[in-house]
Amino acid sequence: MVSVWDTQTRLSIAQGRAPGNGEVKATLALINGLVLKGCTVTADALHGHAEMARAVRAAKAHYCLGLKGNRGPLFAAVEAAFAEAGDQAPFHETVESGHGRRERRRASVLPAVPLGERHGFPGLVAIGRIEASRAGGDGRTTQATRYLVLSRRFSPRKLLEGVRAHWSIENQLHWTLDVVFNEDDARSRKDYAPENLAVIRRLALNILNTHPSPGSTASKMRRARWKQDFFLSLFAHLR
Repeated sequence: MVSVWDTQTRLSIAQGRAPGNGEVKATLALINGLVLKGCTVTADALHGHAEMARAVRAAKAHYCLGLKGNRGPLFAAVEAAFAEAGDQAPFHETVESGHGRRERRRASVLPAVPLGERHGFPGLVAIGRIEASRAGGDGRTTQATRYLVLSRRFSPRKLLEGVRAHWSIENQLHWTLDVVFNEDDARSRKDYAPENLAVIRRLALNILNTHPSPGSTASKMRRARWKQDFFLSLFAHLR
């Protein structure tokens, strides 16, 4: 299943089956079926290709797409642009400590002209870089650098906020479906049963997230089982 996640409302706004693990094709089909005017679509490097950029711009939205080395010439050009800019590239940096580790993130943004024309990405106006390092309590330090292509000129701070918000799909959707709804343990395999149940789980999660009462998703599920009034009130907040 492929999901489209709204980071602001914390809702799964679309989902679809990816036959034969064709995630790229399934994602494009979902994008083409949504009203995205004025939105910013973020996606990891699997979807950092020109066809996705064209689909997003055709929907009158903007894109912030991850880029990896398998994009060859474009990746090399982006990497070279940041190497040439050096410390002159505008950046925003955050440092956070907690749970026995210290994390530093630095976001940098550069204009992309004329990279978009050369590599077939419509509306490409900027490129981004996220440098992250994590120092653990065991003294080990890990480092990672990610590059992005942008159709909107974000400030480095906005870029860092947007990229971090993108990964909320992991702990607010995928993790919840796995741990709270036990999706990975589901044994349904026949015909459309897995797809249908996946859609129902996402609808249930949306209902729980929409309800304004405090508490985790799991606690709301328990209250719904124990109290009929609370169970019925969940549906009163659907929009």
